[in-house]
Amino acid sequence: MSNTQKSIYTLPFLLVCTSSFLFSASFNMLIPDLPAYLTGLGGAEYKGLIIGLFALTAGFSRPFSGKLTDKIGRVPVMAVGSLVCFVCGFLYPILTSVAGFLFLRLIHGFSTGFKPTATAAYVADIVPSGKWGEAMGVHGLFFSTGMAIGPAIGSAITQWYSINVLFYCSSVFALASMLIIFNMKETLKDKQTFKPVLLKIEKHEWINKQALPAFWVTIFSYVSYGAIITVIPDWTAHIGIANKGVFFMVFTISSLLIRFIAGKTSDRYGRKPILKVSITLLCIALIWIGAFQTINGFLIGAVLYGFATGMLSPAISAWTIDLSDADKRGLSVATMYIALEAGIGLGAFFSGWFVSDKIGKTPFVFYGVAFVNLMGLIYLFFHQNPTNKKPLIQKG
Repeated sequence: MSNTQKSIYTLPFLLVCTSSFLFSASFNMLIPDLPAYLTGLGGAEYKGLIIGLFALTAGFSRPFSGKLTDKIGRVPVMAVGSLVCFVCGFLYPILTSVAGFLFLRLIHGFSTGFKPTATAAYVADIVPSGKWGEAMGVHGLFFSTGMAIGPAIGSAITQWYSINVLFYCSSVFALASMLIIFNMKETLKDKQTFKPVLLKIEKHEWINKQALPAFWVTIFSYVSYGAIITVIPDWTAHIGIANKGVFFMVFTISSLLIRFIAGKTSDRYGRKPILKVSITLLCIALIWIGAFQTINGFLIGAVLYGFATGMLSPAISAWTIDLSDADKRGLSVATMYIALEAGIGLGAFFSGWFVSDKIGKTPFVFYGVAFVNLMGLIYLFFHQNPTNKKPLIQKG
């Protein structure tokens, strides 16, 4: 059976997808209610740090998770990510000062610094290279479903019960994700036993230069997501919608089917054409959200944003792996995720700082991040990379 005819739907693939769904739901269910929670603690001026601190440690931990993924294995690194989510959920109700909350956001970020890095490498290991785009798309379906269900369920739990119950539910989802991981078979053939010396990162181990094209496109593209998750909860209430998770549910659901289609299309026609279309649509969606300040306009913007991110995510993930040698997949994925976290962190910090408690300034955030996305599109049009011409060929 040829490289492109083998099915991706194996038990290991379905296990890693299910684990990612639970992991995604675990930390995303907190997002809609954290700005109001921080305000209640007396830290309204620090709203931009809710995501900014999370992204900071996620980005900082990527070189470590990338190296460990390539050295000690994919499974233990994934387990560490879920474990951090599990522990943090129980600590939020205990550390109830502004400083304690911000400290936990800093620690919580290590979860996404570890698990997605190892997960992407694991998927690349178990799926034929000719179907990486499709696999990333399907995996994205599961992860995005967690993103969609998490905020909506989380907001409902807070409304019906309390935010402390929400924190505990987040831990339960993380625990379930971790239990699945413990039943997954390791795919790294020449794995090493963990030693503290592996935590020493040499200069050449911070990033993989092979993945730099994906790095730049990612950082430009994900500034908008950092802004979205920072300002959308308050903007949702301003528009007149009670459930602050509605935007996240709508945009994520709209991305589900398109992820599958876009992933397969990128396998056939290349990553860069899909990336160009997705970033163009991303710019349109952001301008739309800022311009049409009605419930219907808001929801249409959420759908457009979902289509754009649903096309972008599997294409950029597959492109990152295309650019990498097989023995540096973990580091390459980490490089891409460093850019993702940097983009999210910058978008969150500056949007939170710019808006503060002046809700009327929010549309200008959308216009600003649309311009940043445009720079990513310009980069794609001018960048030339011969490896992208043959996306189905695995190097190494």
